[in-house]
Amino acid sequence: MSDVTAVLQRIESGDAAASADLLPLVYAELRRLAESRMRSEVAGHTLQPTALVHEAYLRLVGPIDSGDAPDAGRSGWDGRGHFFAAAAEAMRRILIESARRRRSLKRGGDRQRRELGEVPVEPDDADRLLDMDAALQKLAAEDPDLAELVKLRYFAGLSVEDTAVAMGVSPRTVKRHWSFARAWLGRELGPDAFDPQ
Repeated sequence: MSDVTAVLQRIESGDAAASADLLPLVYAELRRLAESRMRSEVAGHTLQPTALVHEAYLRLVGPIDSGDAPDAGRSGWDGRGHFFAAAAEAMRRILIESARRRRSLKRGGDRQRRELGEVPVEPDDADRLLDMDAALQKLAAEDPDLAELVKLRYFAGLSVEDTAVAMGVSPRTVKRHWSFARAWLGRELGPDAFDPQ
């Protein structure tokens, strides 16, 4: 049993101090995942990899210094792979929320409406990310496992081997499903809209 799995079991059993022990064990890996994901974000993005890691960690485990055990909905991981899959999903959701806020502001969410005439607007990274999220939800309705694979490979930047461990399948299966998912998303989003890592 890995150190991460042991600490996750302590958190599950209500050990409030365990969340402080978990961060040093997973920080480097979470930071790598966040940096991988942030590479495809627009330059000058207000959310930095460190902030993404900390926000995802808080959503998964809760505050370290609170002394409270994590909420029931935040725990229950089956091990290291499951934890990192949950971290990938948390990071994806944080980025989607950030894109929605940027889109709202871009569309004048913080201003009063004024008629200025027709001004062409180029699609930005927020639009691309939201289109990807909509396509991913559609894929999840058709094949939840493929959608999970895309989240792990594209949003979290996991390798084929790490994805295989997280999903409990062989690397060969991950490669085969990743090829299919890329083709499906390319068809759904257009050939230039989906740029897998």
